[in-house]
Amino acid sequence: MATSLERPATQRPAGNFGRTGTHVAGAREGRDPQLVTNGVTRSAWRRLVRASNWHRYYQGSLVGGDLFAALLASVIAVNLTPTPHSGFSTYDQLNFFNLTVWLLLPAAWVLTLWGTGSYDRRYFGMGNEEFKRVIRASMFMLALVSFMALTFKADVSRAAVAVILLAAAILICASRGVARYTLHRARAAGRGVQRVLLIGAYPEALEVYRTVRRAPAAGLVPVGIYVTEGASSVRNLDTPVPVFAGTDVVTCAEQLEADTLAVCGSASADAADLRRLAWQLEGTGRDLVVAPQLTDIAGPRVHIRPVEGLPLLHVEEPKISGIGWLIKNILDISSSVLGLMVLSPLFLAVAIAIKVDSPGPVFFRQNRVGRDGETFSCWKFRTMYIDAEERQAALMMHNETDGLLFKMKDDPRITNVGKWLRRTSIDEFPQLINVVRGEMSLVGPRPLPAENGDFLGDVRRRLLVRPGITGLWQVSGRSDLSWDDAVRLDLYYVDNWSLTTDLQILFRTVAVVLRRKGAY
Repeated sequence: MATSLERPATQRPAGNFGRTGTHVAGAREGRDPQLVTNGVTRSAWRRLVRASNWHRYYQGSLVGGDLFAALLASVIAVNLTPTPHSGFSTYDQLNFFNLTVWLLLPAAWVLTLWGTGSYDRRYFGMGNEEFKRVIRASMFMLALVSFMALTFKADVSRAAVAVILLAAAILICASRGVARYTLHRARAAGRGVQRVLLIGAYPEALEVYRTVRRAPAAGLVPVGIYVTEGASSVRNLDTPVPVFAGTDVVTCAEQLEADTLAVCGSASADAADLRRLAWQLEGTGRDLVVAPQLTDIAGPRVHIRPVEGLPLLHVEEPKISGIGWLIKNILDISSSVLGLMVLSPLFLAVAIAIKVDSPGPVFFRQNRVGRDGETFSCWKFRTMYIDAEERQAALMMHNETDGLLFKMKDDPRITNVGKWLRRTSIDEFPQLINVVRGEMSLVGPRPLPAENGDFLGDVRRRLLVRPGITGLWQVSGRSDLSWDDAVRLDLYYVDNWSLTTDLQILFRTVAVVLRRKGAY
């Protein structure tokens, strides 16, 4: 922990990023002074040099993985379709077929992925944009192959074309998934990260610090804070990273070996200073990003709308409707009905085990608050003794969570069978009944007990959607999270809902249940 400013602290107005001797910054970088004039690098090739080059190795591995996936798709199509050589009968045509399948198509895949921005380093490791661009490239490849077949009037095998394109798209996505997992492991070990210098008022920079630290998979590692105002108030504070003030910000970034400068909150209000800082960074290989005070808003809702050189940040309203919402409802009902049918033998075995273990009913039903504040009976397998609610008052001093919930790791009210049911999350399976009845969804904020009364403030926003069996809260830590973090995740889900997010949460739920982390 740093305890003081690393440079002499002189209080400066907001937006002042220090001295602006850009030609001096160029000289400090060890570059030819003739290449730099007022912060502008004359050689276009020098702009390609970056302070951090880890992404080049990762991009190379992605290209190799994509080529391998495209070749494997060709192997599948040639060997599993009945007439892959249809339309190529002569010797020369067969040679052209082999050239197309084993060389031209894989090369076209890589070029198309590159053209759609699938190798853009900004999307590595986080979000859905990388996979959306892969799907976009797949659509382009389908259109390209169809156009070429129509142009040359080639009587190609439709089955072979469908298999080779579909298999390539699936395998490339799978390859990207493996690469992303590897990148996450590397970032957990401190490799493949961006070293970030945060610029702004200390409270704003600290909020950005906390936000990026909650997402280690993003690979953003704050290494310092450059305060633009209120430097004297930071002196002698325990700070998570070194704090700087009163020096040239580019020089500060050099000393910290920071490859990214993030301007936080109101520090970006002075357009002239921000523009000059961008000029200073030209040719240094360092990125400049702006972290506005608008948080917990997902990318698809945010758009940049330039008006006469002024970049307006347009934030759309949450879309909890449309075709995606209809598909979600159809998936909820169909999956729940199928799940109840498939799991009925398990339900019978669990019911017998509960009855043998302790007296009382098999199911536990509790009033919970659903969409628009309506209450409903939430179904669960009983995991506690029948006098559990009467004994809760005596255990309140042992509550291990805050907020509206009571959680205790070694709760004496839980039966032996109940402990196993909670660790495996099987006690939640009867809520499929609530999903079929339209009271719950497979994915959504967890329903809160109705006896907690009216929900005030931000918590009420959770009621805009149906509660879910699983959600961001469950896949991000479950009972190990604080109440504030749980509410923040639920509100993020409500504000940024999409069908893709639901599918991601469902896949992540499987991994969380298998690890049994936070289940008690």
